[in-house]
Amino acid sequence: MATPTPVRHAWRALTALLTITAVLFGINALGVYVFGKSSWVPELALDLQGGTQIILEAQTADGSEPGAEQMNQAVTIIRQRVDASGVGEAQITTQAGNQIVVQVPGEADEETRNRIEASAQLQLRAVLTTTAAVSTYVGEDGNETPYPSPDPTLNAVPTSEPTDGSDLAWVTDALYAEFLAYDCSAQDNNPADEPADQPLITCDATGTGKYLLGPVELDGSSIDDATSGLNSQNGRWAVNIVFDGTGTEVFGNISSRLYSLQSPQNQFAFVLDGTVLSAPSMDAVILDGKPQITGSFTQDSAKVLADQLKYGALPLSFEVQSSNSISATLGSQQLQIGVIAGLIGLALVALYSLIVYRALGFVIIASLVVMGVLTYVTLCILAWRMGFRLSLAGVAGLIVTIGFTADSFIVYFERIRDELRDGKSITSAVEDGWARAKRTIYISKSINILAAVVLYILADATVKGFAFTLGLTTAIDILIFILFTHPVLQLLARTRFFGSGHPLSGLDPAALGAVYRGRAQFRAPVTAGSKGSAARAGRAGREAQRRQTIAERKLAQQHGDSSGTTKGDD
Repeated sequence: MATPTPVRHAWRALTALLTITAVLFGINALGVYVFGKSSWVPELALDLQGGTQIILEAQTADGSEPGAEQMNQAVTIIRQRVDASGVGEAQITTQAGNQIVVQVPGEADEETRNRIEASAQLQLRAVLTTTAAVSTYVGEDGNETPYPSPDPTLNAVPTSEPTDGSDLAWVTDALYAEFLAYDCSAQDNNPADEPADQPLITCDATGTGKYLLGPVELDGSSIDDATSGLNSQNGRWAVNIVFDGTGTEVFGNISSRLYSLQSPQNQFAFVLDGTVLSAPSMDAVILDGKPQITGSFTQDSAKVLADQLKYGALPLSFEVQSSNSISATLGSQQLQIGVIAGLIGLALVALYSLIVYRALGFVIIASLVVMGVLTYVTLCILAWRMGFRLSLAGVAGLIVTIGFTADSFIVYFERIRDELRDGKSITSAVEDGWARAKRTIYISKSINILAAVVLYILADATVKGFAFTLGLTTAIDILIFILFTHPVLQLLARTRFFGSGHPLSGLDPAALGAVYRGRAQFRAPVTAGSKGSAARAGRAGREAQRRQTIAERKLAQQHGDSSGTTKGDD
């Protein structure tokens, strides 16, 4: 006898869930045992475990107080260095008008300290090629297809020795394949770490342009001054640069070379911390060391670029005043309270589920356990891959999701019960109940995710952890419903205990007030000698009456009036 299609679908879904779980644990195991950068415990934020505090003091040439705009710009740049994703729970603030306080969770490693303490890397590189910031192409079928990862067998060594920074000999087959597949939105791409004597694949600050650049030919130390002003010929805003003696000579040679080339090889990119600030074309040979960058600048954008070029991105130079370990602002006690609150919430949901849904409650409990396991290992992976840190706000997001998940179970199970009250078999009620309930669940979860995304984008850094965990667990909740909860119910509906509507199953049609059981199988009348049966019938009748719609009640009343009139005539 062939296996019913819903059963096959259920086993496929459970197999897919098992595969996803195994893959997640495998990824984290690689991070722990192979790369040594992950852990089996989620990383905690400043408020729960403390961390490292570094105080930087601004230095000006004349000893005057730095401007507030310069300090704010420096804070923004440092924040991008240490917490680009916004969920690393680093705190960067200003104090005393001339100091920046950087607090990072845990013990800051040498790499993190260097990113905070070192001056920004401003590099000048020739453009080899450029394209829109996409990592896909339109295939023959008309669909966008991601460029494949570079084949390791491709040639990675220049076929001839490059003569200068614009020589296309730098572009090997392997490098060009990597350029096509490069994703500007990937969190783990950090072009600032690439060697200065090698080509660089990077993007502009807006993420709309992708560049393949030659080796560094000048750095920010060669720029004496940079100012913004109006171009005397067209009246548009421009950025004026002044190189020092060495920079003037090197830039003169570069401009002579680029001026004779075709686009995009006649462009020269200003790269800050691995990101292209500007890539103007060379419109003339400039030998006096005073180039001018023109384009679609506003007064503000021209000033920002001039400040970035003049100060090597950081609008000020900074000295490290102190570097200390700091204790947790809340500590382990608050974490324990949060965990206890979560466990109490889980216990209450489990108790409510068992009281109201009886054996079905164990499906809810099992779903929550599976969801907890997937969430836990995902947080471990995110701590490794994107520096995610779990703060008390993030713990609150996890606890809130328990309630949202319970709402989804109630919607689904009540819809199944409604189908049973309409007289459908349990297997049909599970399928039809899912078909109707999933629309409500998807809409509800979409609103939750939308709220989390808006909160993540607009909220302060201290709230981003809450928004992130809320969105993450909501997405996992949807996955659990599709790959675990519904498939498990499909299988349970075909067991004797649930399929026969046992009173303890939570799917007893009689207890739910069903008018008839199964297809054209009306409930048999109760004999007078059975007190237990009579009691159950009475409860079922009251339940059925309570579940009647207004139209059904009016129709029943009309039948009653008609019956009374007939008796009177007799």
